Amino acid sequence: MALEFENEIEIIEVMEGYLINSRPPEEIRNQLDISYKIEGQSIVVFEIRPLWNNPNIKIESEIAKTTFVKKENIWKIFWFRADMKWHSYKPNPKVNSLKEFIKIVEEDKLGCFWG
Repeated sequence: MALEFENEIEIIEVMEGYLINSRPPEEIRNQLDISYKIEGQSIVVFEIRPLWNNPNIKIESEIAKTTFVKKENIWKIFWFRADMKWHSYKPNPKVNSLKEFIKIVEEDKLGCFWG
């Protein structure tokens, strides 16, 4: 099930605001950039870089994910580990808003998202 339309506008506004504040300077975005995608009930934040041995190929590395649980009206937080699987972010596995998720990803107190 996809995110509900009335929430989708708010979600896009929050995520676009995050990108405005967090993207690297425009002059280096061909070497490093960040973006997000909406996949069903989830939002995935990812990094975009050129492939190390072929700069013409761009690769996406997933950083953080949040999934809306409508029944509980909460957002679950996940981080992408070296085992190539999503894991619950144990310090704060659930938050009440998308803005709280963004704050946790930006602060990255344990280095789970940005290293």
